[in-house]
Amino acid sequence: MGVFTYEREVITEIPAAKLFNAVVLEGDTLLPKIIPQAIKNVELIEGDGGPGSIKKITFGEGSQFKYVKHKVEAVDKENLSYSYSVIEGDALISNALEKIVYEIKFSPSPSGVGSICKNTSKYYTIGEFEIQEEQIKAGKDKASAVYKAIEAYLLANPDAY
Repeated sequence: MGVFTYEREVITEIPAAKLFNAVVLEGDTLLPKIIPQAIKNVELIEGDGGPGSIKKITFGEGSQFKYVKHKVEAVDKENLSYSYSVIEGDALISNALEKIVYEIKFSPSPSGVGSICKNTSKYYTIGEFEIQEEQIKAGKDKASAVYKAIEAYLLANPDAY
């Protein structure tokens, strides 16, 4: 088994706490509302949404995947961080990936306006499987589109969250 780590940052005009609230605390209802073509629904299968909880994300018509199940690893409201693992679903590529762990940290930008969202993705592979650059780029592009949609929604609805 190998572990491939990928990091990236997203810079946004939205304050860190507001973005954390929208993405982490309210994302289960917000994302299907603003990008239904990507995320059809999010269902809490087990737990209360905190660490140990299991969520099923059903993707929309525009997605190459049908669903994934996430296990919430950590929610830190004080430090604006969140971690979860993809533990089931067609995004795990049969016989190739054991799991994917995502760690997300929201921080105020150095200028004091907006925030920086640092994402770390760890792909736990099975056997000799290696993640291809085009797979990482495709995932990066989709994640960037989600953040842009959230940013646009929050800018258009300044009183939300």
